[in-house]
Parts: sequence; C-alpha cells; structure tokens
Amino acid sequence: MMQYINKLVAKLKKQEKGQGMVEYALIIAFVAAIAIFVLNGKLGTVIGGAFDKASSAVEEAANAATDTSAKGTTQNAT
Repeated sequence: MMQYINKLVAKLKKQEKGQGMVEYALIIAFVAAIAIFVLNGKLGTVIGGAFDKASSAVEEAANAATDTSAKGTTQNAT
C-alpha cells in the first residue's frame, strides 16, 4: 500500500511542472479580459475624467504657488 502511495505522490510531483505555466496563462488572460472590459466600457471614460480633474487640480495648485512666490519676491523688493 505504501508503494502505491509513493508512486502516486511521485506521479503528482511530475505533473506539477506545467501547472505553473497554466496558472500564469490563466492569470494573464483574466487580467487582459478585465483590461479590455474596462477600456471598452464606460468605466474607462469615468477613470479618464477623474485623472483629468486631478491633473487640473495639480496644475491650478502649481500656478497658485508660482503666483504666490512671484508676489512674495516683488513685495520683498519694494
């Protein structure tokens, strides 16, 4: 009985070599399917709009900081 179990375990160990590649392929296919769904759906537009708003907010903050520092240098000069 132990010999049979040992042979079965050895057989299972040999079969696991290709298992990792199959798992990676399934993960990649799943991620690709989600990416296609997101890019073709409305979610892509919503995410793009959020990035646009964030970009605008950063630009406005940078402009405000530049204007404030420019006013500060002119005030110090007078």
